[in-house]
Amino acid sequence: MMFEILMGLFFLSTVVMLVYLARHYVFTLTVLRRSRTFDNSKIVATSYYEPTVSILIPVRNEEYVIGKLLQQIAELTYPHEKMQVIVIDDASSDRTGEIIEAFATRYDFIEVLHRVKEVGGKGKASVLNFGLQFVTGEIVLFFDADYFPQRDIVNKLVREFIDLSVGAVQGRPVVFNESQTIVTRIVTLERIGGYRVGQEARDVLGLTPQFGGTIGGFRRSVLEEIGGFDESMLAEDTDLTFQVRLLGLGVSYVGDAECYEEAVCTWKAYWNQRHRWAKGHMQVCFKHSFSVLKSKKLTWKQKVDGLLLLHIYFVPVLTMLSFLAGASLVLFESSALVRALWFVLPLSFYSCVGNFAPFFEVGIGAYLDGRKRLQWLVPLLIFACLFNVLICTKAFLDVSAAKISGRGKNEWSKTKHVGIVNRYNENQLLRGKRL
Repeated sequence: MMFEILMGLFFLSTVVMLVYLARHYVFTLTVLRRSRTFDNSKIVATSYYEPTVSILIPVRNEEYVIGKLLQQIAELTYPHEKMQVIVIDDASSDRTGEIIEAFATRYDFIEVLHRVKEVGGKGKASVLNFGLQFVTGEIVLFFDADYFPQRDIVNKLVREFIDLSVGAVQGRPVVFNESQTIVTRIVTLERIGGYRVGQEARDVLGLTPQFGGTIGGFRRSVLEEIGGFDESMLAEDTDLTFQVRLLGLGVSYVGDAECYEEAVCTWKAYWNQRHRWAKGHMQVCFKHSFSVLKSKKLTWKQKVDGLLLLHIYFVPVLTMLSFLAGASLVLFESSALVRALWFVLPLSFYSCVGNFAPFFEVGIGAYLDGRKRLQWLVPLLIFACLFNVLICTKAFLDVSAAKISGRGKNEWSKTKHVGIVNRYNENQLLRGKRL
């Protein structure tokens, strides 16, 4: 009986990995075949589309980075008379409140909301829902405190909404502290694969680009129809992505709308951040999988892609189980086919697993970005791959325990930012150059 169970698990996981492998190949080939030049006619045609825009910036103890972001926000090229910037201070205990109040005094389009300690710290979704009560713009955009946007990023993002079938938009994050540590280099590779290839391919193929929680936004009418952010979800951004898709609206990815971010720089910070992402994504998977499957507003291709996206953080767990099952079969009793498949598992393990940045997408993304030196670091992803197996397994156990016990409370377990960008990096970013 145990032999049959191990055999079934091994072959099932092998099939799943092959499906994801095919998906990564399709995404990679799609982006390779697409011209890297943007459709200038589209940009010209939408350059005069200037709806009113509200920008929400949730902050909690961000004294090292919020000033730099707000200074850049103040210099955005979008008409300031059509722009409302709301900074929500979630009971910060450092100088964050003082800094944002200073900017609100200098710029009349910047508003500040303060949440007291008694209601603060309940999660990013709670903060954003509080801020949504005060928005006035037709389009609502979101930026995290550690991001440094291009000056014309709002123009690039809102032009997508001229298409009434678009309910949400997502720009591209680019790591600016890439050279700080080995971890920041790995995160850079992941970001390149996930956005330069993965997100762009989904957009080109008419699938589901994912709203990443920052550098993007929604029509205000869509947010009102949905009811804002689900505060029970850790991955409120992924949850909102699928709520928009289930309404029959599209999510548009804008690859040239770049915003520069401070990546985590230690393995501990990487663990904490990715564990939160994995746990939240699994929550969303449990919530939306059946709805995606039965939806009449999604094509079969969109359903397949949606389900694969929803289950992506379960793949490292399945890979570990497959490896253990395969090893047991090889050691005790198995066919030549099982032994052959088990020996190719390391290749599949290396190529297909991780976060949103498998081997193929990363390599091609770095190539298309002209990152020749960075391409030499692609093999380092094996460490992130192994680490993600542990992270996702822990997240799966946590989510399962929470479901069984019926307990689970979201707190804002935010990533600590230290404002690592230096004067050289800042000058490069202001000139629009990628580091």
